[in-house]
Amino acid sequence: MKRKIAILGSTGSIGKNLLKILEKEKSNFEILLLTANKNYKVLFNQINKYNVKNIIITDKLSYKILVKKLKNKNVNIYNDYSSFNLIFKKKIDYVMSSISGIDGLIPTIRIIKYTKKIAIANKETIICSWNIIKNELKKNKTIFIPVDSEHFSLWYAIQNLPSNKIERIYLTASGGPFLNFNKKKLKKINISQALKHPNWKMGKKISIDSSTLMNKVFEVIEAKHIFELPYKKISILTHPSSYVHALVKFSNGLIKIIAHDTTMKIPIFNTIFTNDKKKIDTKEIDIIKLNTLNLRKVDIEHFPSIKILKKMPEKISLYESVIISANDRLVNLFLEKKIKYNQIVSIMLKLINYKVFLKYKKLTPKKIEDIISVKNHVGYEITKLLKL
Repeated sequence: MKRKIAILGSTGSIGKNLLKILEKEKSNFEILLLTANKNYKVLFNQINKYNVKNIIITDKLSYKILVKKLKNKNVNIYNDYSSFNLIFKKKIDYVMSSISGIDGLIPTIRIIKYTKKIAIANKETIICSWNIIKNELKKNKTIFIPVDSEHFSLWYAIQNLPSNKIERIYLTASGGPFLNFNKKKLKKINISQALKHPNWKMGKKISIDSSTLMNKVFEVIEAKHIFELPYKKISILTHPSSYVHALVKFSNGLIKIIAHDTTMKIPIFNTIFTNDKKKIDTKEIDIIKLNTLNLRKVDIEHFPSIKILKKMPEKISLYESVIISANDRLVNLFLEKKIKYNQIVSIMLKLINYKVFLKYKKLTPKKIEDIISVKNHVGYEITKLLKL
């Protein structure tokens, strides 16, 4: 029997990589649902190539265009995520959640009850609503696997191990395009420079986050939530080649180093073929990279975004939603050429000390609407601050 799957965000890099993996397994899988925001052209090609019968495209104009293009095909097209109950009549086998940013929050939480296993590549969703996700996973007996290369590596290394057996974990960061950049020149960084990641080909948002190291701030928070560790047990090391993705030092003195090629195909492959005797073609171990790991502590003056971690409360709170929402808005403003590159972090560090936001440290997200409310509040304060 074919395994039934759904991909939230199929036109992004994670979705595309998953579909490439599934090309060799067409006889074993049926893709029940693909989703996108605006990229109807790529989505249209995916529909035809993989014979998909259910589509969600959230942008209204793109939805209208796709309806016309598919008028003679037997495809159900929806414009929002309230249609899951119409698509899934019983639990499917696997969902990949890879919608970028806080837009992935609602569909990720809603789809958990419809699947036996969910792989989540959306760090914003995990950071803002982990307690809600965790409750949904438990209630619906749904298996969860993180997709980020760092968190997948940690998950692989410490599955079901109690936190008292772990002395410290280390997440690695390439340092992005500005690891060895003159700090004084950061004011003049343009968009094309910030998007030029040395190792990974990613979307615009995550590329900017990688250049500021905000992605590592998020990954530390994400790791704390997923693996139930205090912040004092989590560190960041810069590692320019991106060959090692995580390190774990155990309380028994042993150390695990998890390394793999700089491709997301490896963690994606392992989320869908968790217990299968399937093999993925990979390169030989790179001895040169292993001999020149160049692991270093992060220079906080060069990457001031790391200072944010000192502000984070140990308990899950709505303050995480402040950080995510502010960064989302500021990165978009940079991409729209409304602020300078160095202002992304400088404005962020100013905002998170506002009294109106500090109160969120004591509030726990109980429902999706709580997080959306914080997002709107942050957007309002940024607009007011910058007089947009």
